[in-house]
Formats: sequence, structure tokens, C-alpha cells
Amino acid sequence: MSSTAQLVLRSGEVFYGQAPENQDAITFGEVVFNTGMVGYIEALTDPSYAGQILVFTYPLIGNYGVSDSATWESEKIHVKGAVFSELSPFYSNHAAIKSLKDCLHEQNIPYLTQVDTRALTKCLRTKGVIPGAFSPLNQPPSVFENFDHIDWVKQVSIPSPQYYGEGDKLIIVVDCGMKENILRCLLQYPVRIKRVPYDYDYSEEPFDAVFLSNGPGDPMQCQETIRILRKVFAQHKPIFGICLGTQLMALAAGAKTYKLTFGHRSQNQPCLYLPTERCYLTSQNHGYAIDETSLSADWRVSFRNLNDQSVAGIEHQTLPFFSVQFHPEAAPGPEDTQWLFKKFYDLIVKCSG
Repeated sequence: MSSTAQLVLRSGEVFYGQAPENQDAITFGEVVFNTGMVGYIEALTDPSYAGQILVFTYPLIGNYGVSDSATWESEKIHVKGAVFSELSPFYSNHAAIKSLKDCLHEQNIPYLTQVDTRALTKCLRTKGVIPGAFSPLNQPPSVFENFDHIDWVKQVSIPSPQYYGEGDKLIIVVDCGMKENILRCLLQYPVRIKRVPYDYDYSEEPFDAVFLSNGPGDPMQCQETIRILRKVFAQHKPIFGICLGTQLMALAAGAKTYKLTFGHRSQNQPCLYLPTERCYLTSQNHGYAIDETSLSADWRVSFRNLNDQSVAGIEHQTLPFFSVQFHPEAAPGPEDTQWLFKKFYDLIVKCSG
């Protein structure tokens, strides 16, 4: 059973849709959109979406159901809510064990269907990502939460260190809300991994390299992560960052970041690798970017987003530090840049002897 409900934006626009009949509480979130045709369960379980209401622009979502949680990007759904044009009531997939609708119900994730997602997306592209709220028709929100100052990384990072793998080389993985497929990609190589919380000080411990994960929110909220990273820079060991990790690396190097108007959340973002002038299709999910003019002469731009010319990757001129503003591990999306994990491993071997 469903009833008519609404998504109200702080800018005043209202979009109507159908919600489960028992969905009667007001739910707040920063409203963003993702243009991917597939990969909805990977997106919903990506911790980088914490605090956000996710709008799927593709008109039919849920048609291949939900598979076992072993393939998810975390152990649960992180979005505050989801918006669909059509949420398929039926699914067909040999690996599926439940429908997306059942999965949302099980995890108490509010959603709206039969929404004009095209009009909603055009609004977000024009006005930028906007705080919004799901609410019943007779209970519109009177105030909206301010999400910019919430430390979302603290909410999604692991509470204590975890260990994985076998090998001679030890990588410190700083979990700011890491997708599980990053861990799977790193473990393809003969390495040991110590996965640590975002504010864990590993600078005095023995290690061969550092990896900085993706995560939600404003990178400026991660001041302790940045402080520790600055100390580690002095050790000249390989460092690789993905998504939020690239913003943290830039901030630790003295550069600045800024909030994008509507972010990059899709599976087909073209990025040019400047050293070879080769273009790669990339999967992206971020709302902040590096201010190129603030980079010092010790750093250079390695990748550039061809849609808006924003910085999509940086690397140090002489030291083994590099990062990218996209997801080479995919899940979902193209795997064109998974060679970056081998680049990282080769740097570890080279630098540790």
C-alpha cells in the first residue's frame, strides 16, 4: 500500500510521489542525483552517500533485484532516502535474493516513487544540491537541517583497526568511509593491510605505504586526518588516495578545496590522463573538488575531468604521492583505471626495496 507524499526542497520546490503508507515521519537529507543506469545497490551502500537523499535519474530502478550482501560496498544502506521515477516491483536475475523494495523496507530507508526525476534533476543542476525533506502532504517541514558542518566521516569510519591479507608489504588504509571493492582490489596483491579509523595516528608505526579512502562530506571536517597525513609526508613513503582521499592529500599539501554546484555522481565521467593524453571513462561520486590555483609548485594535475575541466587527480613532482578524484575500483562502473592499483603496488616495491 502507498500514499501520496512529497519531497520539499529548501529552495521552495515541491515534488510529489508515492511512498509506503507507513512512511509518516519527516526525513531530512542533502538532495543529490546519480545518472547511472545500473549499480543501484552499490550506490546505496556506498558510505560516501551518508546524509544524502539520492535521486536516481534512470527511469527504471530495481529490475535486477538485490544480490547477497557479500557484493555490497558496505554492510548497510547509507543514504537518508531514495527517489525513483519507477521502482520495479519485479526482478529477474539469477543472483538476486530479494527485491530492492524489500531491501529498502528491511533497512527502514524512506523512498518516493513515481516522481518526475527529470524535472527534479534539472532543478538540482540549476540551483545546485539542496537540503530537502520527505514529508507527508499534511506535514511540510518548517526548517531544514544544515548538513555542511556535520562530520559524516566520523559516523561511517570503522571504530578500531582491522587486519587483512598476507605479504611482506604493509599498507595503512585510512578508512574515511571506504568502499569494500577498494579493499578487494588492494588484496589482489601480496600485501598486508591495517585498516584504521580516520583519526587514528599511525605516523609512528612501521608501514610501507598509506592509502586514503573515499568518504562523505566536506574534507575540511577531517582536520585530524589531515594533521596525521602531514606528518607522514615527511617519511616519503608511497601514498595513494581515492575520491575524498585526493581532497585530503591536497589539503595536507596546503591547497584548498571547494564545493561543486551539483557534484559528480555517475559512471561515465571522461577524464584525461595528462602524461599520456589518454582519456578514460570513470565512475565518480563526490561533491567537492581541488582548487587548482592553490596547488604548490611541488604538485601537478595528473587527471582532468573533461566535462568541466575540474581536477580529477594530482601527483607530487618528485615524491611517490598520487591520488584520483574518481573510483578506479568501479563497483559500479568502468574498470578502465584499475591499473592505478598496480602503479601503487609497484611504487611500494620500488620504495621499500
